Amino acid sequence: MSTEKGASVGIIGLGIIGSRIATALREKGWQVNAWNRTPGQDQNDLGSPLEVAQRSTYIQIFVRDGEALLQVIDDMGPALSEEHIIINHATVSPQHTGEANEKIQSAGASFLDCPFTGSRDAAAGGLLNYYVGGDQNVLEKVRSLLESSSNSITYLGQAGAATVLKIATNMISATTVAILAEALSVCETGGVDLDKMSEAMKVNACASGLSNMKLPTMLDGNYEPHFSLKNMLKDANFGLSIAEQAGIDLPVLKSAAQTMRAQMDEGNENEDYSVIYKNFKD
Repeated sequence: MSTEKGASVGIIGLGIIGSRIATALREKGWQVNAWNRTPGQDQNDLGSPLEVAQRSTYIQIFVRDGEALLQVIDDMGPALSEEHIIINHATVSPQHTGEANEKIQSAGASFLDCPFTGSRDAAAGGLLNYYVGGDQNVLEKVRSLLESSSNSITYLGQAGAATVLKIATNMISATTVAILAEALSVCETGGVDLDKMSEAMKVNACASGLSNMKLPTMLDGNYEPHFSLKNMLKDANFGLSIAEQAGIDLPVLKSAAQTMRAQMDEGNENEDYSVIYKNFKD
């Protein structure tokens, strides 16, 4: 099976991102075989990951965590062959990435470590940015498939490198929003009209694409999830774990993680991670 449009591709995991990628691929002419742990997410759902592997040579995985990833791989195992390329888009620990790679290769198939940056709207537009680790020849076989749902593809080399880079970029996102929430609280305490904060940020060198996106929704109290609090805290904890194993202290990330845990304790795990602003509003 080639990756020409019209070919069949498997999508496992139909959450905020996976469901939108499945739709984007169908709109671009791909035949999509989907499965989700919770039934009813897609009218064309298959019954199991095994069925997906039986009907698809190239399979994109969008599950939440490492345990789910390994379970899906075990379920697909009997159907895997040297023709299969399994592309993991879930941000999991480096340890789970390595274990997934070993399981796939032991089955004779190929594995790509392929986390992404880009939220719900980027996924809907087929504009994610993929980081890829693994054999470059394998990447070239599925490049047209990945290009159908992405804005860019950055090749990192060996499997696992992409996972580490994704964790690192999410460290920056988590701490950026944490300090933005703190800055807003200082402005409010100091009597600053918060609408002026938005105006000032437009011409300030500290502004970024992320702050420009999050500031208006934080001021509106809109925490509709583009990237959930529970997933951002998960990735922050991965960063802390990597650093701890290397004997590195990350005080800024530790502070951001503590801020996120406070809102997790309030039951806001499924809200956008910018919900940490509530620590100061409440």
